[in-house]
Amino acid sequence: MEKIDLFTLISLIVAVVVILKLRSVLGRRTGDEEARLERFRAERQEQSAAAAQGDNVVAMPRRDRDDAAGAENEAIDVVDAEERIKAFKGAEAHARPGLLEIAKLDASFDPDAFVRGARQAYEMIVSAFAEGNRKMLKDLLSREVYEGFAQAISDRESRNEQVDQSFVGIKKADVLDSELKNGIANITIRFVSQLISATRDKAGAIISGDSQRIKEVTDIWTFSRDISSERARANPNWRLIATQSPA
Repeated sequence: MEKIDLFTLISLIVAVVVILKLRSVLGRRTGDEEARLERFRAERQEQSAAAAQGDNVVAMPRRDRDDAAGAENEAIDVVDAEERIKAFKGAEAHARPGLLEIAKLDASFDPDAFVRGARQAYEMIVSAFAEGNRKMLKDLLSREVYEGFAQAISDRESRNEQVDQSFVGIKKADVLDSELKNGIANITIRFVSQLISATRDKAGAIISGDSQRIKEVTDIWTFSRDISSERARANPNWRLIATQSPA
């Protein structure tokens, strides 16, 4: 019995020591832990701010950097910018100098990615206008352009007219012009798209267009974005600031 009691006593002592060690380790807050907590809070704040901007603003895709250091480095690589613009095939010759100036100031600018985003924006805007979706248009257009689109929708509604439209696709999207002025980048694109569109009166009769025929439409639109500062460049969103019909 004395041997058993001694063995039990030793076991209890070992258990107490282990528990105390665990408490000293698990209960200690380290500097790394505090840093991780601060990073987590910052990430949550950034996510909340991004969500507050709304889901309808089109962010033209930005050019990925090769590594993390490159993503944080705002220094302009002129040679890289020149190669990017030189490799881009979808621009008129006189539009290239403006694209180069934009690429020199904004290292993330990639004309190929921009045109892909512009095509997406074009489809969204054309469809929103046909549907009378003012909220989506307001997020994508400058104030002046939005007012024109909204007035056209109001006029259509006052006549009890409705547009039935199917967006078939975009055949072509070329950069016609570009400029960088006072830190504001403007890029003009000519879109050639295919639509099936018909306008109906309040009785449902077609008064313009054709609900069975694909129509080819050409639009010339100008998109704008502020890239004048590091803070401005952090916002990747472009807005439509002007529309015109081909000459």
